[in-house]
Parts: sequence; C-alpha cells; structure tokens
Amino acid sequence: MDYQRIAPLIRNLWSPVAAVTSRNKDQVNVQIAVSIGAASIVPDQPRVIVQIYKDNYSWGMIQSSRAFALNFLRPDQLQLLKSFGFVSGRDEEKLSNVDYKIGASGSPILQDCWGYLDCRVLNAMDAGDMTCFLGEVLDGEVFSESEPLWWPQARRMIPDDWNAQWDQKIGGQIETSKLKMGQIDYSAWRPAGGTDSAGPSSRAGPTHNE
Repeated sequence: MDYQRIAPLIRNLWSPVAAVTSRNKDQVNVQIAVSIGAASIVPDQPRVIVQIYKDNYSWGMIQSSRAFALNFLRPDQLQLLKSFGFVSGRDEEKLSNVDYKIGASGSPILQDCWGYLDCRVLNAMDAGDMTCFLGEVLDGEVFSESEPLWWPQARRMIPDDWNAQWDQKIGGQIETSKLKMGQIDYSAWRPAGGTDSAGPSSRAGPTHNE
C-alpha cells in the first residue's frame, strides 16, 4: 500500500496533546501521548483509551500501578512538550520541578494544564510494540475555557530544531516497532486481585504501595 494515499486521513486522527502521568511505589513519571480516544457513550461511566509504547518508562509503571492520568496541555505550554516528550524518565526525574497532586488513582495530577482525566486501568490490548490501555475515569476537571493543544497544531508551532529532534526520535521508534508489531500477546488482561475479567473483581481498583 502507498502510505501517501492515506496520510491526510492518518494525520487527522491524532488527539490533543496530553502529559500522561503515572506512579509506582515512590516513583513518578510523565510522557507525552497524542493517541487518546473516548471509549464510552455512557455519561456516568466515562472511559478512555491511550496507547503507550512498551519501550517507554511509563509503560512498566502503568502495568504495575494499573493507573494513569491524562493532563491535557494548553497552546502556551509548548515547553512541557519538550520537557516531557524528548527525554526518558529513566534518565531524568521529569516531574521534579512541576507542581502536582496525587489523584484518586494514585497518579500525579498537574496543577497547571488545560484539564485532566484521572483513570484506573480496566483492560488492555497488546499491539506488539505498544499496549492500548482502557481506563475508567475516576475524576477530572477542565481548567481553561480555551481549546487544548492539538498535535498537528503543536508541530506547526514548535521550532524547526524541535521538529527535527522529534522526527529523529520517532524514526528510531519506528524501526523498533517494525520488529515488534507482529509479536502480539493475545492473553487476557487480568484485573488486580481477580481471576476473570468478567467476574466480580473486574472493577477492582489498582494496587498501590503508598
């Protein structure tokens, strides 16, 4: 297939830019994600899906804590895009100089952002190179009347050297993904403390060592 035939469609599927925060034991982390979607039409049971690459430090933290928070950025917060998305939590404590509180799920909630959704993981689908986490929204709030920062908008606004760095980073990730996309694990997600996702424990909360 010629990718350029569908490129205009794919480019319009990205979500607003979110800082995905997670906590496992005494470790906290944040990464940038732009692949987020609503996953429920029931107003009093909101759910979302977020894609997290397995090579990311956040992936292991979300797997262990079974929780995450989506902190959507504003257009005036481009610096956080670089601070959170261009380096790994393995190398830097990216939240060390950022104000946050701990939310209902145990995940950090940024005190300055467009709005947030605090989630616990209900299920997950393995995609080889990434995991698609289904999150139940426990809490959330919108802090700004303006629009959030959208990914295509961000790419137009950031400096040329940032775009070049991002393309280089993603280029390496693409090569890694090519090797892993076919290695899908089809085993079922097991809820915390339960044996069957359809059983009584399917709504059990995440396990935290606080």
